[in-house]
Amino acid sequence: MLIQCTKKLLDELKVSAEESFEENPLFSWHANIIKLGRKKTIVLVNDQTRYSIVLYGVKAKDLKNLSGLLMESIREIFKAEGVKPEIIEQFIQQSGEAAFTKTKDRKSVARMNRACEDVYFMTDLIDEESIAQIDVSMKISSMLAGVGKGKYINPNEELFRSLEEMAGQPVFHSEAAQLKVTLKLEDHAVWRRITIPTNYNFKQLHNVLQIAFNWQNSHLYDFMVKSKDQGEPLMNIVSYRDAFNEESELPMKMETEVELSQCLETAILYTYDFGDNWRHEIQVENVIQDYKVNYPVCTEGEGSAPPEDVGGEPGFEEFLRVISDKNHSENEHMTGWGEMQGYETFNLSEVNWMLKKKL
Repeated sequence: MLIQCTKKLLDELKVSAEESFEENPLFSWHANIIKLGRKKTIVLVNDQTRYSIVLYGVKAKDLKNLSGLLMESIREIFKAEGVKPEIIEQFIQQSGEAAFTKTKDRKSVARMNRACEDVYFMTDLIDEESIAQIDVSMKISSMLAGVGKGKYINPNEELFRSLEEMAGQPVFHSEAAQLKVTLKLEDHAVWRRITIPTNYNFKQLHNVLQIAFNWQNSHLYDFMVKSKDQGEPLMNIVSYRDAFNEESELPMKMETEVELSQCLETAILYTYDFGDNWRHEIQVENVIQDYKVNYPVCTEGEGSAPPEDVGGEPGFEEFLRVISDKNHSENEHMTGWGEMQGYETFNLSEVNWMLKKKL
């Protein structure tokens, strides 16, 4: 593996640059170190695919083993992309031992600098508890990148093509679950049918549901895993560390610690916004063994989810009453407020575009 470093990064690593040499561009990276707030962050960009790996909060002990840290981060991030474990290991084996050299050319440096600029605009996605920044890396690598002469690529798609050529087989984990997710409302039918890779963790499942129901991801949430037959609570999956300070007789885990594959024989209740208390029943309808892509697909749905902060079901009913009455004095104001809060007609095509491009 060839890691071509800026002078700033070489100084931080306290190593002398080796002589430059030609390496397979799939196993070559350009790397720089920047600061997000007070934390050192390393951004690596793959020479062949333009895929970016972001390492956040790197300390002196991490810099001494940057190659090992990069390998583990590749494992985590490629797994989150849905790449088969055996292909990830093949990539790591073929990468070989890391060699640190100076940056190669202006074009590669410019591409790396662009990735660094993108990182500054994605601080809201930073996971403070992890060095390997899965969400940031995947987000940057899903964005269009210019390759000259008015042409653009998606680095993640370039990575998948390159890994498929390297391995001689499809790269994606093939199992997926068909879920029916129903928002529990007394007088309205609001539901989505979604096919989702079973290696998604519950943080990723949350992100899928936010898009599918057009929520705005502005509140806390949790998942209650229950027995399918009796509905007996089995485990609480939470999105915030403070939940562990609350008294509970149930086992509790963070959302990143549990994959959907571990809960296929259960019933799941997803609660979003503990104030308005939007509860979603998740039913596993089917398990698909030959799923061909690494992103979720919404196949059916009905109804529009309420706007954010409307005040639960009573507030939603009042909201609907006002916007349906053109003569109501608050009609125009309430309609505009609803649009600002994300209230819109369910659009299957738009949801699927978002599921593919925004996750």
